Amino acid sequence: MEREEPDDCGFATALETIGGKWKTDLLWALHLKPHRFAELRRLLPGISEKMLAQQLRQMEADGLISRHAFDEMPPRVEYAITPHGLTLNRAVTALSEWGKEHESWKARQGRAA
Repeated sequence: MEREEPDDCGFATALETIGGKWKTDLLWALHLKPHRFAELRRLLPGISEKMLAQQLRQMEADGLISRHAFDEMPPRVEYAITPHGLTLNRAVTALSEWGKEHESWKARQGRAA
């Protein structure tokens, strides 16, 4: 879904790009090494084929991953993170670290997770 108004601070655009249940998991898996569709499906139990295909298409459209179709029989397609995707991975890692610190803070405060 495209935003109607410009995102002056960029935060909404970033959240829109990584939004959804699976994109950060896909980003992490692909940062480790390129994977085929079936490999990604095995790495993410619970994701449907339809959802995986949709998330991969969106991430490719956003320039986060690349899709390489090999000219061989049987056909083989591999997904890999792009240099642009690696920059997002660094940002997501920082956000993840903040989340862990926040959970620890909540535990020290006696607040439920």
